[in-house]
Amino acid sequence: MVQGFDAGAGRYHRNHMTRLLPLVAALLLQPLIAQTAKKAVPDSPIKIAARAERADAIYHQGEKVVFNLAVTDSGKPAAGLVEWAILKDGLDTDQKGTSELVDGKAIATGSLNEPGFIQVHAVYRANAKAKIAPITGLGGAAIDPTEIKRSLPVPDDFDAFWDSMKKKLAAVPLEPKLVSVKSPLKDTESFDVTAPALGLPISGYMSKPVGAKPKSLPIILTVHGAGVSDSSLGGSASWASKGFIAMDMNAHGLPNGKPRQFYADLYAGPMKDYRYENKNDREKAYFTGMMLRLIRGIDVLTAQPEWDGKHVVVSGASQGGYQAIAAAGLDARVTFFAAGVPAGCDHSGMLVGRIAGWPKIVPVVDGKPDMAVLEAYRYVDCMNFATRTKAAGCYLTVGFIDNVCPPTSVYAAYNQLNIPKQIYNDIPSGHSHSQAARDGMTKAVLKHVGK
Repeated sequence: MVQGFDAGAGRYHRNHMTRLLPLVAALLLQPLIAQTAKKAVPDSPIKIAARAERADAIYHQGEKVVFNLAVTDSGKPAAGLVEWAILKDGLDTDQKGTSELVDGKAIATGSLNEPGFIQVHAVYRANAKAKIAPITGLGGAAIDPTEIKRSLPVPDDFDAFWDSMKKKLAAVPLEPKLVSVKSPLKDTESFDVTAPALGLPISGYMSKPVGAKPKSLPIILTVHGAGVSDSSLGGSASWASKGFIAMDMNAHGLPNGKPRQFYADLYAGPMKDYRYENKNDREKAYFTGMMLRLIRGIDVLTAQPEWDGKHVVVSGASQGGYQAIAAAGLDARVTFFAAGVPAGCDHSGMLVGRIAGWPKIVPVVDGKPDMAVLEAYRYVDCMNFATRTKAAGCYLTVGFIDNVCPPTSVYAAYNQLNIPKQIYNDIPSGHSHSQAARDGMTKAVLKHVGK
């Protein structure tokens, strides 16, 4: 899981579309780390894996997708049956079957007649009469992903709305407060930074190399996944050691350096459902304020004399990926962004038969979405922010079996980017930030600034 992400948040059922399989509904309640599923019984010797037959797991509409299933028991091929179902980002497609294992292997097949993603959900049991064992596997495949369309157009007054909000922010004096703190890495200096914004303040740890010359350093702003925590001093210092002015900014303007229980109590209490605050009001919606704080964070960073005047990078995963895309769409100073398994994509997906990305903010009752919430959240949708960025480049990652930020939602936003772009298809991953994905994001950032 992406650090700080609340995997149980924002679940809803799509009654007006197709039903969720009971097994899949149960699966959605647990973190998806890889396509080889976690064992429900910690010491179980049985493992099940699922993977598309094609190496890149990319297919065309209507084309048969073959998934290879493999089950081992104590490292040896298992015997028995595998029940499987083909899903569309977690939704039932009525494609299912039961396959007998031969030398521990079986196949499942499915297709999709539209651009999107399908997953195979496989459950192992030893024989036809046995109860279903709590051993599951999940594998994913893309169907013409670069042809996934947006679910709604950009609102006509999208730019006017954000221009108005940014003017309100600009009217708040910057007045940053920097308090020196001990850096965890040598040859770097660090500061606890706060500054007023529109509503909640910004709060972060900023670090830079000791003795850096004026106009010599690129900027990176790192932002957080969902949850409630302070900023990462180690994270900012690490980027400073690579030659950046770096600020890790927590999402909520909270004071840094408090005991862990302080943040846990906030998340269990007054901030438990922060993402739902004022969800039917585009000006007061929680994520509107969060995105404005990104601009204020960049204000603080670009005011540093060491900034080279050229490079401004924003990077994060999950809710942090949401913020990275938003920052690039709202602030022309952003020259590059890296967004891992981004949330906040395709809030209106249910209108075209898709599951929206986290926080799945729009309630659907009796097959009808709450239009007040849907309209408000069009203004904080990565699909729309993506159309506005003029950054020199970007790097995104997507998990093919991600049921928190479904891959279809990520591509719905990615396909709106009209800049040099790259996406890492993390085929075996769910809502995780794999080492390969992290490495790709880091390398892309360093390449952008010439390091």
